Amino acid sequence: MSPDSGTGTRRVLAQAWRQLPFFVWLVVLWMLLWGQFTLLAFLTGLVAAAFVTRVFRLPPVELSGRVNLWYGLVFVLAFLFAVVRGSLVVAWQVLDVRTLPGPAIIAVPLRVDDDLIMSHTAVTASLIPGSLLIDADRDRRILYLHVIGVSNDRDLELQRESVLRWEARIVRAVGSRAQLEKIRADHPARGGRA
Repeated sequence: MSPDSGTGTRRVLAQAWRQLPFFVWLVVLWMLLWGQFTLLAFLTGLVAAAFVTRVFRLPPVELSGRVNLWYGLVFVLAFLFAVVRGSLVVAWQVLDVRTLPGPAIIAVPLRVDDDLIMSHTAVTASLIPGSLLIDADRDRRILYLHVIGVSNDRDLELQRESVLRWEARIVRAVGSRAQLEKIRADHPARGGRA
């Protein structure tokens, strides 16, 4: 056995370890889709995840290797609150016949240069009622969203800041240390809101 085979094995194991959260997520997603948390659903989820990851070869997702459970919990709770609040606000805007909910398309330049963080931020912003992702410029790191409930420039800026706060929450939960420093460095520039 050559000395390089030990290095190659370590590289493969390190890559498998980095991809483990994605693989586990596929299994959990499979179980959620079937609505069953049984041993059979778990085993078929393993098979489905192995099939998907082998047949549909995607570039490996580079995870930061850092997970902060506290900020993950903060993200989940804030997200659930935002979904309920957004639902109520949109319902009120629809029922209030005195005013029309002002629509707008906004561009939100993100601070972190990472595809996974950008995807999480875009999905999060789209899942909250009142905003919908219409385009993402990967090269320039800009999300374009259609939002409702906008009546002036201040409302537009509040919408942008909201998306940037979601980006910051995601980085605090799963971002790398360098990404976290970038968010912290930008924190004072945004008037203390990140």
